[in-house]
Amino acid sequence: MVCISRSFGAGGEEIGRLVAARLRFRLLDEEIVARAAAREGLDAKDVASAEQRKGWLVRFIEGAAGGPDPEMTGFGVFGSVGAGGTGSSEEYRELIKEAIRETAEQGAAVIVAHAASYALAERDDVLRILVTASPPTRSRRIAETLDLDEQTATKRIKESDAARADYLKRFYGVDSELPTQYDLVINTDTLTVEDAAAIVAHAAGG
Repeated sequence: MVCISRSFGAGGEEIGRLVAARLRFRLLDEEIVARAAAREGLDAKDVASAEQRKGWLVRFIEGAAGGPDPEMTGFGVFGSVGAGGTGSSEEYRELIKEAIRETAEQGAAVIVAHAASYALAERDDVLRILVTASPPTRSRRIAETLDLDEQTATKRIKESDAARADYLKRFYGVDSELPTQYDLVINTDTLTVEDAAAIVAHAAGG
């Protein structure tokens, strides 16, 4: 089991996909979860129902058993989940925590984002990875990828970092994210995503 946490613009999503392909593991990332939930027409009342929630989790895990759905790859924003975009983001995040734990029980998976390293902190069969890069590098990549000016890209980076810190604080009580909370920290300032993925896959035994 590999959990990849990442800073926005560091390349963690692509690294996760490459690692999953190298290890022939299932991939669980934001877009896969979001589209799976949206395809079920999941909304707030479904999340509030334990029976409906369990049913969705079973279908999600079973659907991921053979690997990522080709129609569900890519990158996305978790806030798009739900019929018409409705529903409480905190309720959905609780659902995602359940999905992470259920996925871990199945083994042989790469989980990107969703603070999975913290959700599975008590397990000893998880390789916890942090993918990061310096703010200038990340801003430059975001500017190029999203066709933004440098100032706007830098603002996006700061907003993302603040939101991530808030999420870790609210859901896991993490006051300050530290390198020692991970088994391996990858800096992609100079490493390519291919080289980074090779390092992670090797560390995972692949």
